[in-house]
Amino acid sequence: MKKKITFLTLYAVLFALCVFAEAQQAKKIPRIGFLVATSPSVTAARIDGFRQGLRELGYTEGQNIGIEYRYADGSRNRLNDFAAELVRIKVDVIVVAGGDTWIRSAKNATKTIPIIMVGQGADPVEAGFVESLARPGGNVTGLTNLNRELGGKRLELLKDAVTKVSRIAVIYDPANPISVLQVKENLPVAALVLGLTVRSWEVRVAEDFDRVFTAVTKERQDGLYVPASPLIGANQKRIVEFALKNRLPSMYYTREAVDAGALMSYGADLVHSYQRVATYVDKILKGAKPETLPVEQPTKFELTINLETAKQIGLTIPQSVLARADKVIR
Repeated sequence: MKKKITFLTLYAVLFALCVFAEAQQAKKIPRIGFLVATSPSVTAARIDGFRQGLRELGYTEGQNIGIEYRYADGSRNRLNDFAAELVRIKVDVIVVAGGDTWIRSAKNATKTIPIIMVGQGADPVEAGFVESLARPGGNVTGLTNLNRELGGKRLELLKDAVTKVSRIAVIYDPANPISVLQVKENLPVAALVLGLTVRSWEVRVAEDFDRVFTAVTKERQDGLYVPASPLIGANQKRIVEFALKNRLPSMYYTREAVDAGALMSYGADLVHSYQRVATYVDKILKGAKPETLPVEQPTKFELTINLETAKQIGLTIPQSVLARADKVIR
């Protein structure tokens, strides 16, 4: 009888251990939906920054957290499908790396799943995404990058670096509200003060670039300004190659373009911003509500200059400008 009891006890313990092990395996790990407006190659450094931020908070992708990436490569055609798909698979948080259109699509897809914005250059209050920066009030929070306000500063830096520049070509996507505000309001005022002439060309689809490149060349512009948009980001390599071929000093909004061969960039440190997004994810997964998490504005800006590009296009950057740079590619 005693042996029988011992056997039954051992069996019960083994059974309990198996059930516990299966429960642990079946335990649901939180999943992040990551809706990215551009391509993996363009955003690689930023995504790495996000992963680093998660690791510093104790999360390891594939172990105690999952990430569902959806890359749109600058196309808005599948945007709503991607947003709906992330809602359908019931992710716990949606991170939106894109502008107004991308955030609005995610917001239209869900009123309950928390949405964290990053890379958004508009005023999120004006855009209707949050009630105020201090208390967002809905399911959207995150970071805004002040792209519109930096347009004049970028023109000024380009003028300082290339003292002989006078005619600036602007290639922009009219579907991006922030780009439109820069082109219509911000840049003309700054250009007038700086004694520059700004001429803008629209690109609505990838097929427009060759036509615009021909027009810019024909009108003999001597500088290039490139505002942010998913379409622009997805065609970054084409634009950079065009500027190099035509010896055009170019100003961008992100250092990834300078790493790819553009002359200069000035803007929020996006890698740092993406690291900060990880703190929002952590707080929400631990029970915080997006409506109570204040929207952050950038605190870290960077000027990046590519001296290899300057040499290639026959340009000497003044030492006074180089001294102000946060990163110089030699």
